[in-house]
Amino acid sequence: MRIPDRIREEAIHSMQRYFIAVGSVRRPKLNAVKDAVLSMAQFFGEGAVLEVEGYEVESGVNHTPSSREELMRGARQRAEALREHLLRQETRADFFVGVEGGLDVAEENGVRRVFLESWAYVSDGTRGHFGCSGSIELPEALAEEVLARGTELAAAIDQFAGAVGIRDGQGAWGVLSRNLISRQDSFRLAVIAAFAPFYNAKMYRVSAAAGS
Repeated sequence: MRIPDRIREEAIHSMQRYFIAVGSVRRPKLNAVKDAVLSMAQFFGEGAVLEVEGYEVESGVNHTPSSREELMRGARQRAEALREHLLRQETRADFFVGVEGGLDVAEENGVRRVFLESWAYVSDGTRGHFGCSGSIELPEALAEEVLARGTELAAAIDQFAGAVGIRDGQGAWGVLSRNLISRQDSFRLAVIAAFAPFYNAKMYRVSAAAGS
């Protein structure tokens, strides 16, 4: 049976739509958000439509952040810069997503350990939350190239792997994990974690009430 156009249009307009803006146009980052959104869609309500679009904005941090604090700041500043950019364009978004990859340096048993991490910050324009991918340790020679010589991680990993453009494909994550974990995988996990207080709001309200 054919559904009349008027009824079909009313059904479409009755769906809850969410526009998710991402502070990057790089393929692994944008696809990671799209994959994360696809896995979370069920928690936004039956029939919810989630749209994702990327925009080029600056993070305000070094090309390769070298601490957890800098990674978090870069992710948050991307989301905030994106919000300001869309306000100037008079474009409405339900969520602003900033993602940032880089290094975190720690000392363990007197030895420096350098880890690659991916961070995400998600804001609805009023409140925001962070999520992290987990970590994978860098070889000392690669860490030294980035931290001591100031080489951008993207260039350094190309040099170490003998390839070009790894950042837009498997990323350093893929090289170091023999493709068991890709750069896109790491950002996807960070985004899902950062969105948790929004799609699992009831649990976070309960936790807040218990702590008060």
